Amino acid sequence: MKRLVILGAGTAGTMVANKLRRRLPMDEWQLTVVDRDDIHLYQPGLLFIPFGTYRPDEVRKPRRRFLRDGIRLELGEIDRIDPVRQTVALDGGRVIGYDYLVVATGTSPRPDQTPGMLGPEWRKSIFDFYSYEGSVALAGALRDFRGGRLVVHIVDQPIKCPVAPLEFTFLAESYFRQRGMRDQVELVYATPLSGAFTKPIASAQLGGMLDERKITVEPDFLVERIDSERKVLVSYDERELGFDLLVTVPLNMGADFIARSGLGDELNYVPVDKQTFRSKEHPAIFAIGDANDIPTSKAGSVAHFSTEIFVDNFCDLVEGRPMTRAFDGHANCFVESGDGKALLIDFNYDTEPLPGEFPIAKLGPLSLLRENARNHWGKLAFRWIYWHLLLPGRRLPLPARMSMAGKHQPDKEN
Repeated sequence: MKRLVILGAGTAGTMVANKLRRRLPMDEWQLTVVDRDDIHLYQPGLLFIPFGTYRPDEVRKPRRRFLRDGIRLELGEIDRIDPVRQTVALDGGRVIGYDYLVVATGTSPRPDQTPGMLGPEWRKSIFDFYSYEGSVALAGALRDFRGGRLVVHIVDQPIKCPVAPLEFTFLAESYFRQRGMRDQVELVYATPLSGAFTKPIASAQLGGMLDERKITVEPDFLVERIDSERKVLVSYDERELGFDLLVTVPLNMGADFIARSGLGDELNYVPVDKQTFRSKEHPAIFAIGDANDIPTSKAGSVAHFSTEIFVDNFCDLVEGRPMTRAFDGHANCFVESGDGKALLIDFNYDTEPLPGEFPIAKLGPLSLLRENARNHWGKLAFRWIYWHLLLPGRRLPLPARMSMAGKHQPDKEN
């Protein structure tokens, strides 16, 4: 019996397990998934909890419910991987052997990595929304906020769902306007980037939207520490940015056991081939989703598209055939902009987000880099798709590789 072990039952790990359960002969393969607990978190929903769009109980469900029969779920903290003996050690002394290992343990916010963040103001005037506890706590802080300077802040890249801080900022602007107190709230968007986004066309579009909403952008802001007593962010170039309410995105890092196992880079991400997700050092190990170092967004759409490529390649590999499919970095993300509207961006390793229509040229029905209600409803509908189609590993009618159909190149047309 061959043994495939998948570390992490989040989005990518669950999809891979369910897809391979269909593809691999179960009389020849044993599939084991390991995670620390039995709670699956719908991470895109965390953005909406502070604004009351989703209730906290709508974003958490048992992991076991989404794993197909025949997949073993082991619960426990992962201590380390021994890539030579091909074993995974769990806390408590349990050891699991593997023939192939898939690391899908994602990335996590690490507020402990910024001096002063976890000081006396944590969850009092300093909040995050990338964790369940932070998102729930922030809902109360927004509700009780009576005005002042609200700073939305990103420590550094890469972060999971890179557009989420922008979405939070747009939603906060709309939230306070609808409460009739927009003129009492100064909104500041502090980013380590030189603009609103990493790529120029989208950065210009999103930056213009921040300007229209009278949201100040503080670019190139690399925080060195937080002075919680004075409620001030201090950057490495000695700029100071005061706040009454800080919504921060802490440094994101891969799991600590990756570092303990000697498998990670400086942020605990596993270096892999960006087209196949195979470890550059250990051919029996793959890292998918947010756990690897590929140069594209750490977004749920990347987990989805990349698992399609990975599963086909893995089935070829174990049958003795070469892996011929190559991931192109395809990502697409809805960007909530407030007032029941959203944008959509679609890009890959080589092509930045462009305006146009998606997924069908001239028909859409979704618009690229243009806010409208259809995109917003598409984002809300995604929650049902996530629970009922994506996690069970069912194939969606979207190509894993990015298409140029419907996209326009502004520079070439001008």
